[in-house]
Amino acid sequence: MDRIFFSNSGTEAIEGCLKLARLYSRPADSPITAANPKHRILAIENSFHGRTFGAVSITATEKYRLPFSPLVPGVDFVKFNDVADLESKFDKNVCAVVLETIQGEGGIYPVSEAFWNRARALTSQHDALLIADEIQCGLGRTGRYFAYQKFSSRPDLVAVAKPLAAGLPLGAILATDAVASRVSPGVHGTTFGGGPMICAVSLEFLNILEKTKILSNAAARGTEIRGGIQKLAAKYPFIKEVRGEGLMIGVELTVDGTPFVAEAMKRGLLINCTHEFTLRLLPAFIIGANQVREFLGIFEEVLGHVSKSMPATETARHAVHTAAR
Repeated sequence: MDRIFFSNSGTEAIEGCLKLARLYSRPADSPITAANPKHRILAIENSFHGRTFGAVSITATEKYRLPFSPLVPGVDFVKFNDVADLESKFDKNVCAVVLETIQGEGGIYPVSEAFWNRARALTSQHDALLIADEIQCGLGRTGRYFAYQKFSSRPDLVAVAKPLAAGLPLGAILATDAVASRVSPGVHGTTFGGGPMICAVSLEFLNILEKTKILSNAAARGTEIRGGIQKLAAKYPFIKEVRGEGLMIGVELTVDGTPFVAEAMKRGLLINCTHEFTLRLLPAFIIGANQVREFLGIFEEVLGHVSKSMPATETARHAVHTAAR
């Protein structure tokens, strides 16, 4: 990527990407007051992009959207990894396709290579933008600087944030020159984004990422965690699937994940449950092999304790969920 614009958060970076997509789609010589038919944005079902107005408009989950309806017009949702649905909803008035390279809040679902390639081909063919939301999956979490680097083509815009300043508030939009060249002074701005103190912290984080073995550690420890949980799945059949890359891991259950989160917290282990059935694991980049073993031990204790106390209704629900999936 060629150019960067700093924001204070990931959701602000997404807002900027949406503005840039609309700006890029407008003919350079068109009056600023003229309507622009090329304004449609395709987002993905099960997505999460943030809580500000534009970001929540491209977030598929209804519980985030409905309280604020009507939202930004011109947004349609494509079935996840469904190339045919993408093709059917793409037309000449689409200005951008926006996706999480790996869905985070949605349950740790990686975008397939076929879907990415088709989205890239369609946007290139129609002079639209491919926007990668790498706020959660980018900057080392998968064992690569960016999750999209597993594909042969790159996006036009990338939104990053979470680890960028080691937990302090900083987000960024990464852009190609073709997109950045459309920006003129005053078109977009921020008061605090890119402040010198916060960027000094970010530079230190990036230097550490480059000079140490953190990326390879993320990949190796992630493999150990997924392998350990796969072994536990043989003992606890309500573990349906283990997904993810590097230190971005989803453990899909066939029972409600909430009790597992509560029991883990009692034992000093912080995990998250998303979409009711998926335990989401996002360990620190610097986790070591000994800590992985410690985690797997505690996690097995949690699984065993909660499974013994599952009511009969939960057992029946397990059977229903298994059949439905």
